[in-house]
Amino acid sequence: MFHTVLVANRGEIARRVIRTLRTLGIRSVAVYSDADADAPHVREADDAVRIGPAAAARSYLDIDAVVAAAVHSGAQAVHPGYGFLSENVAFARACVEAGIVFIGPGDGALEVMGDKIRAKEHVAVHGVPTVPGFSAIGLTDAEIATAAAETGFPLLVKPSAGGGGKGMQVVRAPSELPEALATARRVAGAAFGDDTLLLERYIERPRHIEVQVLADAHGNVIHLGERECTLQRRHQKVIEEAPSPVVDAATRARLGAAACAAAASVDYRGAGTVEFIVAGDRPDEFSFIEMNTRLQVEHPVTELVTGIDLVEQQLRIAAGERLSIAQDDVRLTGHAIEARVYAESPARGFLPATGAVLTWRAPAADGVRTDSAIETGSTVSADYDPMIAKVIAHASDRVAALAGLDAALADTVVLGVDTNVAFLRALLAETVVHRGDLDTGLIDRLPPFVAPNPSPAALAAAAAAAAAADAGAAAVGSGAARTWGARPGWRAGADHVVPLARFLTDTDEIVTDGVSSGRTDGADAAGTATATPTAVDGDGAIWVHADGATHRLRPLTRRQAMQRRLAAQDRVGAASDPDLRAPMPGAVVAVHAAAGDRVVSGDRIVTIEAMKMEHPVTAPHDGVVTIEVAVGDQVRRDQVLAHVIADQEEPA
Repeated sequence: MFHTVLVANRGEIARRVIRTLRTLGIRSVAVYSDADADAPHVREADDAVRIGPAAAARSYLDIDAVVAAAVHSGAQAVHPGYGFLSENVAFARACVEAGIVFIGPGDGALEVMGDKIRAKEHVAVHGVPTVPGFSAIGLTDAEIATAAAETGFPLLVKPSAGGGGKGMQVVRAPSELPEALATARRVAGAAFGDDTLLLERYIERPRHIEVQVLADAHGNVIHLGERECTLQRRHQKVIEEAPSPVVDAATRARLGAAACAAAASVDYRGAGTVEFIVAGDRPDEFSFIEMNTRLQVEHPVTELVTGIDLVEQQLRIAAGERLSIAQDDVRLTGHAIEARVYAESPARGFLPATGAVLTWRAPAADGVRTDSAIETGSTVSADYDPMIAKVIAHASDRVAALAGLDAALADTVVLGVDTNVAFLRALLAETVVHRGDLDTGLIDRLPPFVAPNPSPAALAAAAAAAAAADAGAAAVGSGAARTWGARPGWRAGADHVVPLARFLTDTDEIVTDGVSSGRTDGADAAGTATATPTAVDGDGAIWVHADGATHRLRPLTRRQAMQRRLAAQDRVGAASDPDLRAPMPGAVVAVHAAAGDRVVSGDRIVTIEAMKMEHPVTAPHDGVVTIEVAVGDQVRRDQVLAHVIADQEEPA
């Protein structure tokens, strides 16, 4: 076994790998960019090496820098985690050339399975069922359109390289194909450095089911059952579970056999995942999608139902050991469900969120596991993927696991950065989810998410926090101001009286707490310490977690509330704002119109990329456009990108 392993990743997966290394008594070496100098994975490792600035292309994706860090630290092996360089054949070769073991498959498997087109053709020869489609290599757009018509719509356009759903576009009619091709190529080129495309028939209401495999260098290949990964938003997985609620024992055996055949066909070594698409109305029919030659984000659900540490198996296989587990040894016990916690704002169209984590508290309950990238004091930036944690529940059956996960999410506290936790809880409450009647388009068909209103407990805690903040600010003064100027209603020897408080939510709704009194010392009326976490951010907004939900509330005076209502009345019937602003910080990756062009409401004007996702900014009304940015510009949140002057308006 290795004595030193470098973990070529960051965030929760780096911490998770380091955990197993520590259990096995193996020295761990972390790598970090300037943005991650104070990250938890850096402190938890036995040693750490800086590899570059914040941009991933100049740090975590820099092959020379990562290999040099491994050599410098004395690492015998490199664990790539997932994402970044985990499926990069050039990186695997560079490790081997430096005399370092790459904890993953060999060159052949990486090359074949890293190319979706080649992988599909390869496994079909070995009897694995595949989806009808074609490669766009060497084809002009006109030839692609002809082949698409022959294959039939709807089609799924996807990059041949990479994974994670990035760049995938669903095309339902020939007229949609040109824009889909352009978007897929742009995303693929930026994310993977390869804009080769694959087009396949899009299966309506499909289920996404994947099989975990383990294979050693001695010809042994086994599977550890399947995972249901159907709940996705824009091809990004949101909820995963094991086992699938629709796979019976016979289908599980067939899926496992197909997955093992795919792995054996490339002399696979290590942990890998073979992904299949399953027709919603015919769960016993499945087709190969791709093979991920690495650990998956959702691997914890398999670990919990099998009791097998997949990272440990990766290490033992890479060290040349034989698998100590036979297929007959694999038993699935109970049910496990995982939710991905993203830094994003569901109520604002799932825009990525950034900022300082003022408070982090993981749920603590039997049967619950949390793998997190953050802690109190962490900073969530736009440089990397927005996933900040995974919450996983394991129970005796699916019903209990669903209830356990919901309770765990209700007890997950993140103050300072917007997350999707409230959305996850709403999704888990859907009747179709409880029935297991899933398909990959389910989330996209749901009505727009509306954030829950703050509960009386949340408003009371926010009012007390606001009063405490005001009192603290007043205490900075001197003399009478320190005693009498804090807030109206203060009296010596009594509880602080909080006047009727008004708050503005992030959806611009004014809410009133209805609380006439409260304490500012974090205690309830009986003087008992409360368990309601609150925090005040740099803009003076109050973050509060109560009754299983988190809210960001901005205190308003009565005058401010009245001014907002009057301004809203004045805007009724007026033209929409001509200024198009950046919804989040990011990079401009496309400008779809030129200055002076006439556009109509809904036309794409600018596309911004942030946290590996593209976000179009569209025209709010018909008119003439002027552009303020260019491709490659880095923009701030709310920065003006363009103007659309309505027909009846005159430029200022």
